[in-house]
Amino acid sequence: MINSGDTAWVLISSALVLLMTPGLAFFYGGMVRKKNVLSVLMQCFVMLCLLTVYWVLFGYSLSFAPSKGFWGGLGWFGLNGVGLEPYAGYGGTIPHQAFMVFQAMFAIITPALIIGAFAERMRFSAFLVFSLLWATFVYCPLCHWVWGEGGWLKNLGVMDFAGGIVVHTSAGIAALVVALSIGKRKNLDYNVPSPHNLPLVVLGTALLWFGWFGFNAGSALAANGLAVSTFVVTNAAAASAGLTWALLEWIRNGKPTIFGTVTGSIAGLATITPASGFVSPASALIIGMLASILCFIGVAVVKPKFGYDDSLDAFGVHGLGGVLGTLATGLFASKLINPAGADGLFFGNPRQLLIQGIGVLVAVVYTLAVTFIIYKLVDIFFRMRVSEKEELMGLDLTQHRERAYTVLE
Repeated sequence: MINSGDTAWVLISSALVLLMTPGLAFFYGGMVRKKNVLSVLMQCFVMLCLLTVYWVLFGYSLSFAPSKGFWGGLGWFGLNGVGLEPYAGYGGTIPHQAFMVFQAMFAIITPALIIGAFAERMRFSAFLVFSLLWATFVYCPLCHWVWGEGGWLKNLGVMDFAGGIVVHTSAGIAALVVALSIGKRKNLDYNVPSPHNLPLVVLGTALLWFGWFGFNAGSALAANGLAVSTFVVTNAAAASAGLTWALLEWIRNGKPTIFGTVTGSIAGLATITPASGFVSPASALIIGMLASILCFIGVAVVKPKFGYDDSLDAFGVHGLGGVLGTLATGLFASKLINPAGADGLFFGNPRQLLIQGIGVLVAVVYTLAVTFIIYKLVDIFFRMRVSEKEELMGLDLTQHRERAYTVLE
């Protein structure tokens, strides 16, 4: 039976998650150089359009139609059979289409996260083709395995409340693959660009943090105590992580920065995502702290050491955060928080950590291999990287014939 309160909460949450994609556009857009800001905004915004159409036609069916196979299949093609009555497997108190549109917002932002790895150097046409193929062959299968009715990782007992595997690990690993495949930005060795507009980055972070309450707490699919618990731990982890990153910068560099603080908060949000429906506020504070420590090392130590150009740290924040959060679920999960879940290692169930590790391993290996194949195929037929001249001029002018500022730099 449809519950009006639950339905309202899921619809509001869907709108909150939608807002995260423009939030991501501002977050990423403020980090790039002036000549590339519109290209990033365009890439993020076009995902709202492209993936919505894709989700209605194919994506939802491939991800969530009942099946024990590789995909869900095409039984719900064009939302055929996805009506206004509840579907018990995906929320017994909300219309099936409410669940569908909520999940659409996840499908939109996941490939958008990868933009952070190749910002300032990918051709727009190649980006569109890559994103569609990646959604079809990486996102939809993982989504079905972890969340879909009949999904084999779901049946194995892998817990991913709101997207540690499906969203952040997959996007982060894909980001690393693309960054390594497409190569560094020109002149990067002696001219490392700094964010051109930090207030824009902070605005993007605020929108992401705000939208993340829908992302995580909305995944309860009901206006209930679990949604409240998820809301609280999401906020706690983000705050803990932002504070930890600022302290790490203070200790290492002598000064804390707003850029580091907001980066830490995003790392905390990404890391708490899979655990958010299973852990206590105290555990969330620890997870947020660990998130910043690991992601800080990834961004400030590992990336410079190996020299790859993950432009906006999509792997360093979302990839590492997604993996850590999924494993932390196997440590800190408690049935006292969510009786429908399982206890983790610290609550007497070491097997759950093993199961979470299997989920991470499958996601990492599968995403790495398939993303590499997709990248190479698209590069052959569409050429992924812009020319050196186009890169030096900037993507705003060369890809879209627009510019955000009068003076470029």
